[in-house]
Amino acid sequence: MLLHHRFIEVAKRLGKKTGIRDFSTDKDVTYGRALLASILLSRIFRRLDKGFIGVMIPTSAGCILVKCGILMSGRTPVMINYSTGAEHNARYAQNKCAFKTIITSKALLEKIDCPYVEGMIYIEDIMAGLTGMQKAIAALISKLPAAWIKKLVHGGDPNDTAVILFTSGSEKDPKAVQLSHRNILANIESVTPTFEFREDDVFMCILPFFHVFGLTTNLWLPIYHGMTLLTYANPLDFKKICTIVREEKATFLIGTPAFFWGYLRKSEEGDFASLRIALAGADKCPDALRDGFKTRHGVILLEGYGATECSPVISTNTPDFNRPGSVGKPIPGVQVRIENYQTGEPCGPGEDGRILVRGDNVMKGYFDDFEETSMHIRGGWYDTGDMGNIDEDGFLWHVGRLKRFVKIGGEMVSLVKIEDILEKTLPEDVECCVVEVPDSIKGAKIVAVVTAKLDEKATLKKMAEHLPPIALPKTFLVSETLPKMGSGKIDFRTITELARVKLAA
Repeated sequence: MLLHHRFIEVAKRLGKKTGIRDFSTDKDVTYGRALLASILLSRIFRRLDKGFIGVMIPTSAGCILVKCGILMSGRTPVMINYSTGAEHNARYAQNKCAFKTIITSKALLEKIDCPYVEGMIYIEDIMAGLTGMQKAIAALISKLPAAWIKKLVHGGDPNDTAVILFTSGSEKDPKAVQLSHRNILANIESVTPTFEFREDDVFMCILPFFHVFGLTTNLWLPIYHGMTLLTYANPLDFKKICTIVREEKATFLIGTPAFFWGYLRKSEEGDFASLRIALAGADKCPDALRDGFKTRHGVILLEGYGATECSPVISTNTPDFNRPGSVGKPIPGVQVRIENYQTGEPCGPGEDGRILVRGDNVMKGYFDDFEETSMHIRGGWYDTGDMGNIDEDGFLWHVGRLKRFVKIGGEMVSLVKIEDILEKTLPEDVECCVVEVPDSIKGAKIVAVVTAKLDEKATLKKMAEHLPPIALPKTFLVSETLPKMGSGKIDFRTITELARVKLAA
């Protein structure tokens, strides 16, 4: 099975059903119209160079149709992050993957003040240049049976690359992840029985498609099942999203903790009454956030865990099996192994080690980077670079990136655990991030960056009840906001650099 072939099958079966309600453009697109538009675009894209085509369009019907059209044309989409450093990211993608053409939006570039990059083609110009003949031919093809349409568009193999996505770059330069049709479809089919997805579900789609969390769960998963997608390009417009969820009776809302905090603060009673599932991922979900949704809305905010390289879902809590604080049980078809980070031996229940993953959801590899691929995939197991443990009941506990552990005085100290303890001492509207900066005496110093001035002595006293002296922050720095990636994840790389600069001043 190929992703675009599945889309064709669903679109032919549900032609008159509203597939996409785009709240950025106030347009509704039926599955039948989406199929016609994708066929039309695919025939335009066939004229472009073979290989990769960049995509830099916000979460919208337009982005979905462009992506389907690219796959139908036999090209491979390279998703580009437009939220931060759009020009740099566009050039980085072109250089990394050796391509030129980027499909983007003139309106987007104006909004984010991004200059034209050679090779960019505006979707507005493509649509304006369509002829009556081109539209008529696409309309005729869209009326054919699904089996015929699939023969007229690109075929291929399930192991072909379906997309290039870049890792977040929160710690170092992004890597180009190759995910195949098989990878993404395997992930969708694994989580489907877990959450009992069905055709009449209504999915609130606010995550960017340049992030794997958004691409799989906010695009391909709802299309696979023939759901209605409610797309909105700005996940930070918290009040608007709460309104859409309430008025459209969305049943699923998936996002990062940073986004969920915004929805909680801007929501009113009844906004989330229609939700079957609210699921947080990409960053650790604080207890206070879970408690807030439960107290204010009676909604159980579940937590899951994934990685770009795993398409992305590795494990998740569910309504039937939920252990708050854990990231749930591995989903069907995905194996998780905990390995001692020094010896490589398997860890026992509750013992922290490296998290390794095996399954059909694991990427083909990093594009044009054999060294990084061979370092991360060994014997069929993908090394996530994360640390965690599996308890006796099979729940996975994520304790942080191995890179977010720091050795002080010969002991390994988890920055994530320090953050967790610090968060519990803070007012609800104050955020924190704990980073490591070099220290000339001990080699490393623990610094807490917070978004409001604190009573440091009182805070440290409370933290000392749960942490040894060696794990207590040595310095508190105040930053009005914490820099985040476009996906909503904390940008540790930028925060660490800010801390270094401030301390050196």
